[in-house]
Amino acid sequence: MINYAAILKANPNGVLATQDKGRVKTRVFQYLFSDGNKVYFCTSNEKPVFNQLKENPYVSFCTYPADFAPVLSVNGKVTFVDSMALKTRALDENPNIKGIYHSPDNHAFKIFYIDVEEVETFSFTEGPKHYTV
Repeated sequence: MINYAAILKANPNGVLATQDKGRVKTRVFQYLFSDGNKVYFCTSNEKPVFNQLKENPYVSFCTYPADFAPVLSVNGKVTFVDSMALKTRALDENPNIKGIYHSPDNHAFKIFYIDVEEVETFSFTEGPKHYTV
């Protein structure tokens, strides 16, 4: 199995794909941290993406370094968690996010993870690879 957490940590900015009424939607998102097969992110409950995740929790997050070695997609089901410890960690480790939400008890601040079910990679030297977690 590829160490996808290390790739995400080195390349935290990527694209999160969701569904909205049967149509695919993408937007730039930032990876926060991992714990086993759980890959954490955050959002506001005031954004359309929050409702999209609640209605259809199956998503894909894709990121890559400048040389495309490798392009990485993690795919799985989203679960929202209400953990002050995780919210505090997210704010402590990400000053930009802290600038938006200010405090872990902000009612709009929501933490979720993708329970990684599969990982896909691509590089020009190795081609595509697929891993089931």
